[in-house]
Amino acid sequence: MAMLLSGEEEFAALDMNKVIRMCLIHDLGESFTGDIPAFLKSRDDTGTEIDIYREWVKRFPERQKQEWLDLLSEMEALETKEAKTYKALDKLEALIAHNESDLATWLPLEYDLQYTYGQENMAFSPFFTELRKAVDEWTADKIGDKQ
Repeated sequence: MAMLLSGEEEFAALDMNKVIRMCLIHDLGESFTGDIPAFLKSRDDTGTEIDIYREWVKRFPERQKQEWLDLLSEMEALETKEAKTYKALDKLEALIAHNESDLATWLPLEYDLQYTYGQENMAFSPFFTELRKAVDEWTADKIGDKQ
């Protein structure tokens, strides 16, 4: 998904290589612990992912170790447009994957969560705000009167 954004004017000045690396680091953390559903994931789970990641990275050569730790710090701070973009993509991917799943697999709490999850992470961007509206419309079409 990050690669697709490189063609969008809003993201032309971003370091998309950095965004892609952030996305990979995020998914790597989940490979250590498993991908825990958002509504079950706690701060402790996130902390465990980060702790395991840092321990793993400690074994790297110094230059790579520092680069990977710096990327993680930037991701956690969510202050740069690259970090905000990675986080918005992470949330958006979850929404899309959820909409792709069979409605029979949804728990009751997921109907409302599908409309609220990650909204604050997409608000910084006109592109993500519009894309989020389209995903919300897709959600509404999917669930119809089944809620």
